[in-house]
Amino acid sequence: MSRYLERTELLCRLLRLQTESLVDRPVRDIHAGWRRLYMSLHRLPPGGSLSIGESDEYTLADSYTLAGDLTFDRINPDSVWNCFAQGRENARQMRHRISSEMWQRLNLVYLRIRGLDIQDIWASSPEAFYAEMGADIDAFVGAAESTMYRDEGWSFLRIGRFIERAQLSTELLIQQIEIDLEAGEYREGDWLDLLRVSNALEQYNRRYGISVYPRDVMDLLVTDPILPSSLSRSFRVIESELDSIGVGPSSDTFGAVRRMSGRLSGLVQYEWPDNFDREDLLNRALEQSRELHSLINAAYFDYPVARAT
Repeated sequence: MSRYLERTELLCRLLRLQTESLVDRPVRDIHAGWRRLYMSLHRLPPGGSLSIGESDEYTLADSYTLAGDLTFDRINPDSVWNCFAQGRENARQMRHRISSEMWQRLNLVYLRIRGLDIQDIWASSPEAFYAEMGADIDAFVGAAESTMYRDEGWSFLRIGRFIERAQLSTELLIQQIEIDLEAGEYREGDWLDLLRVSNALEQYNRRYGISVYPRDVMDLLVTDPILPSSLSRSFRVIESELDSIGVGPSSDTFGAVRRMSGRLSGLVQYEWPDNFDREDLLNRALEQSRELHSLINAAYFDYPVARAT
């Protein structure tokens, strides 16, 4: 539930940024944003590729198709609709473990959006729809913070949220590096977008000034221990919640879980400052965070019953 809803909120932030860029951004920047988004999801756009049109009308029509695919397409497992619907379904199955306020928040959103399609939001203000969806997920998180019992269910809720956040944030950084390498240059606007979508622009300006450089952006988004969207913050929260849960039914696997969690924290705290191959470190962080998810599943949910007894 938590991973699906976190992905819903992150997708809404990215799509809000994309639809806002249609107003006054160059065609190249709009295209780069869509490409980064699809690459981070490891998904091909409708038609199999992205092409840059010569006119604003072409770009607008293309963006309409891409936004529809990523927002309301019932076949696309990574669409906003499917991620939210899956999160709500998992919440429905666990209603006895979450508060009534949490369920009401999700159900009201579902009732509001279940009949919508891209044409329903595109004619007026698609960015307003994405902003409202993001605010709804934030309201759900707030309801959980204020009403949910602080047992292991709460810890797993937070672990899922921060694993999802770390993985998608890492994917975005990796794909932006790839785009820069292919172009043979970096564009300040692309990295500025990553700061905006990570809610980190103000902190960046306070620390580094108004000029945006990829290395500084990556340092902030990876190593800042108190920035909510940073990898360091995500891995610290995961470690803390695993400590709260303690050893699960599969005690052998739990040792591997703790080692992998510590390895991720060590990567951003100790390896990052001295290793200048940022892409390699990000790829390792992504691979290890995926392995951590599998290990947590094996330690607490998908363990052999005979062994557990």
